[in-house]
Amino acid sequence: MNQNQFLLDSGFWGWLYKLLYPVEWLMTQIMAVFHKFLVMLGMNEIGFSWVMSIVFLVLVVQACVFPLFYKSMKGMRKMQAQMTVLQPKMQRIQNKYKGKNDPASKEAMQREMMKLYQDNDANPMGGCTSMLPMFVQGPVFMCMFYTLSAIPYIARGKFRDGQGLGAFDIATAKQFTSTTVFGVNVADNFTTAAVHGKVVIAIFVALMCFCLWFMQYNSMKRNMAQSAANKQTEMMQKMMLWMFPIMYIFSGIAMPFAVLVYWLTNNICNLLRSIWQIHVFPTPGSPAAEAKEKRDHVHENARRAKAGLPSLEEEALQKAKEAAEVKEKSGYQRQQPSRKKKKK
Repeated sequence: MNQNQFLLDSGFWGWLYKLLYPVEWLMTQIMAVFHKFLVMLGMNEIGFSWVMSIVFLVLVVQACVFPLFYKSMKGMRKMQAQMTVLQPKMQRIQNKYKGKNDPASKEAMQREMMKLYQDNDANPMGGCTSMLPMFVQGPVFMCMFYTLSAIPYIARGKFRDGQGLGAFDIATAKQFTSTTVFGVNVADNFTTAAVHGKVVIAIFVALMCFCLWFMQYNSMKRNMAQSAANKQTEMMQKMMLWMFPIMYIFSGIAMPFAVLVYWLTNNICNLLRSIWQIHVFPTPGSPAAEAKEKRDHVHENARRAKAGLPSLEEEALQKAKEAAEVKEKSGYQRQQPSRKKKKK
């Protein structure tokens, strides 16, 4: 990259990053405020305090995204449960118009489908909201990459004719670029770092790849419905399992170490969130869903035992006995009139 010209400020990317300036400004302010707080607690102005500021920024972003993620997961699981119930009715409507390709039949089938959704308060597009957190995090990561890449140019006075970016003026940028942790300067990448720095950067990239790989692997093994398993799906899952981590290797080598700190922290948070999501909101029909049903069964029995109530098994047995008694009683009552007729 040209040491005197910040290439991300030119062409299409320059136009895009100017649109995202409010996000970039807010990110620099969050980092600066937390850095001042750490310095107030006794940490050095130059050093680990800036790395912790990057980590704090990730946690702030994750905290902002989590409510949206939680809401989207609840909506998606509700939609999946509704689709499971409605599937037989949808199949009947499709069979009704099977082989009819005229516009009137297609329109009639769509009307019946929409009425079915409306009558059952189902939204077939509800699952699309699960993509919203990714759409939020994407621009945030772009802004983080832009901001951390711009700081060395701000420190040299080569950014927008000597201007700063949000909370980072030239003095603050010089302080940031003087930061070295684990023997690596935060502005270095794999090509500019010394041998020791290359090893540290390689470890960070490897950890990033592992987090992404394990997240995909765990989801594929525990959160995939058995009914959805087929050769095409398995091939797609395996491709994602290895393709994206390999892409990380090439992109991670070109990133400044500060961006790798952000990226690794973000990947760890995403991995933990994925594990939590599979535990709490598993895909219906998946091994994780079966494990959740067993956990919920045990927890409900424990709650009932604590409250002095019969267990689920005892309650089911009691209902079966009551149903058998009612059936036996109704059968006895049906036999009585026939006996009276025989006596007459």
